[in-house]
Amino acid sequence: MNQGLIPAKWAALTPSAQAIYDVPNDRRINWRDLDERIRRLANGLRGLGLETGDRIAVLSRNSIEYQELYFAAGRAGLVLQPLNWRLATAELVRLLQDASPKLVVVAPEWREVAAELQRLADVPHWLQYGDGDGSYEDLVAAASDAEPIWADKISEDDPFFILYTGGTTGESKGALHSHRSAAMGMLNQTVAERIVPSDVYMLTGQMYHIPIVLSMNYMKHGCPLVLVNFEAKQALEIIEAERVSAFLGITTMLNWMMAVPGFANYDLSSLRNIQYGGGPMPSAIVRAALESFPCTLIQGYGQTEGTTMTFLSQEDHANAVAGRNEHRLRSCGREGFVTTVRVVDPEGREVPKDGRTTGQIIVRSEANMIGYYNRPDLTASTLRDGWMWTGDLATWDEENYVFIVDRAKDMIISGGENIYSVQVEEAIAKHPAVLECAVIGVPDDEWGEAVKAVVVLKPDTTATEAEIIATARENLASYQKPRSVDFVASLPKAPTGKILKRDLRAPYWAEHDRQV
Repeated sequence: MNQGLIPAKWAALTPSAQAIYDVPNDRRINWRDLDERIRRLANGLRGLGLETGDRIAVLSRNSIEYQELYFAAGRAGLVLQPLNWRLATAELVRLLQDASPKLVVVAPEWREVAAELQRLADVPHWLQYGDGDGSYEDLVAAASDAEPIWADKISEDDPFFILYTGGTTGESKGALHSHRSAAMGMLNQTVAERIVPSDVYMLTGQMYHIPIVLSMNYMKHGCPLVLVNFEAKQALEIIEAERVSAFLGITTMLNWMMAVPGFANYDLSSLRNIQYGGGPMPSAIVRAALESFPCTLIQGYGQTEGTTMTFLSQEDHANAVAGRNEHRLRSCGREGFVTTVRVVDPEGREVPKDGRTTGQIIVRSEANMIGYYNRPDLTASTLRDGWMWTGDLATWDEENYVFIVDRAKDMIISGGENIYSVQVEEAIAKHPAVLECAVIGVPDDEWGEAVKAVVVLKPDTTATEAEIIATARENLASYQKPRSVDFVASLPKAPTGKILKRDLRAPYWAEHDRQV
């Protein structure tokens, strides 16, 4: 079950067929050439002295090199550690210190960041690809193209990649997936998306996110992969030119695409299915997408820790638009093919399936992560007796449709990016006039959710909205900063002193569906 061997099958069956079209770099590669590069890369990586289980960090936008690194790492028994290039240098250093990779591969775009990381992080090997120093291509060219001797020795339970995600403390933690958990996540997606060999998949998200499993799954079926750095007009042009049949979109992406001038003039007839997820999708936008795109829609609810766990099917969408069970558009659907989902109370007992009683979503699945890298404490609290506790609060009905009502972790999803309120609150607290603050997500037609800060100032001090946002911007990635600030005399609190963020959110969401 070594997922690094995926290209080998199609190099044998359809060697000259296109495997990847890297749109940003205007490069295409067929299965034969891709597989040869992966074999050489795997051998080259082991030639650096890397051993089974060692980590390889990658700082790059989507590219052929990024995809071949995933497969080469699997082929050689190594573990890929994608880095979110939107993070500040200090956080990237922390992630390198946490996983202790033996190698960092960097795209030319981040050569200056790489120089700073190299000074601050103790990593033995560094490579650049593209128009960098040539070290990556030199490694590939010099290595043997023989099948790596480690490929058949990799167990399905061996680690494959680490994807970092934040948590209630605001501290990033690495979700470690095995070859088996990746394969089971792919099986869930195959059934839900109803993949066919003639599909052409467009990856709209970045490879440091869990949707990388979706793109690898299409490649597992021999389907060509089209890589883009999303821009709405270009995405429509690529769908038309490359006859794209499937992609994963978030609210923002679909809104922007439908708003492109002349949208109706693009030939989108190749589209078979769009999956949406990554954040709230109001029912009105779902309806607009079904009317605008000539294909079916499904919703996928998932986490980095568990890939995709529930699905709202193609038929559910069609029925809702036809006036049957319209309320299900507010649901994240039912459990996937290889997944069991329950909604439970704090003791693990199922709550009534009445659509009213709230519990936490827990998931049992072979697609779940192995655990958090280097965090046995968090692993033990999240994975209990074979179930993964998601931290998401929901109700469910008698037919097992799940309706998320809140996030126990107070996570905000804006434009498909996870934003953790504690991180933003910590940044805002650096302003000398701030006494207390709470950060929440509020409805936003473009981004799904927008970050709002609710601030209490110290007595006899002043601050403006612009000043609070500027302070946050100095300490965060741009997408994490608040878009608006409310100043209040006090924050609502429980008897324990915990800020009641649900009370802060309620007025903003009263007439909106807060949905994953």
